[in-house]
Formats: sequence, C-alpha cells, structure tokens
Amino acid sequence: MRHAVTKEDQAFKHQVEACEYPVAEFDHRAHLRLAYVYLCAHGTDRAIRRMRDTILGLLRQAGVDPEGKYHQTMTEAWILAVHHFMNKTKCSESADDFISQNPMMLDSKIMLTHYSAELLFSEEARRSFVEPNLDPIPRHPS
Repeated sequence: MRHAVTKEDQAFKHQVEACEYPVAEFDHRAHLRLAYVYLCAHGTDRAIRRMRDTILGLLRQAGVDPEGKYHQTMTEAWILAVHHFMNKTKCSESADDFISQNPMMLDSKIMLTHYSAELLFSEEARRSFVEPNLDPIPRHPS
C-alpha cells in the first residue's frame, strides 16, 4: 500500500496548523484531507492527537469556543474511517486522489450507519470518544 502527499497537501497542512486556514472553509472535505495527510505520516493514535490539537487551535484562533464546536467522537471516528479506506485503497498520489477513489467518504452522514443519532450527538460523545453502537468501524494495525 502506497499513499503519497503532494506539496499542496503539505502546504494545506501547514496553513491549517498555523491557523491561517479560514475556519469557514474547513469543511468535511478539508477534515478528510487533513486526516489523510496525518495518516500518511503517523499511526492512528498520533493522527488523532494531531487532528484534535490542530482543530482546537484553529477554533481558538478564530475566536470560536471549542467546547461548543469540537467533537471528539467525530474526530476520532473519521480518522479511523479514513484509515480504513486507506487500507482498502492500493495507492493514492495525493489527498484529492484518495478522496476521488473513495467518494462515499464525502457523505458526512455515513457515521450514522455506525452510531445512533442519540449517541453520536450526545454530550458524552462530544467530550470523549465513544464506540459505535450500531456497526463497528473497521480497525487496521497502524
């Protein structure tokens, strides 16, 4: 399995980490892109930590209260999902290439096939990771 990042992917990561990326443009696709870039360089545990720290920093820099916006279960579940799709995809030349090979990830509601809405949108799930209650997210060694 070979997954690569481009100079543009690296520049995107640096822009987000430096809190120079517009929060309003940090949509679901941008989350997937950053998850992919982190997973190309790190295992899932470190990618989760990096993603959490980066998102919290971006929110704080934009003056957004992280308590009301950040969601730990969503962050961790999407890292696991991207990692799963990376294991299913033989190779990708960039984050955009990877996403185009796995367009089902663009459906942000896919997590509702793993979690009930009641659990996913609970305060507990927002504060800390909770395991899916409908269908497990496949896990692969990092």
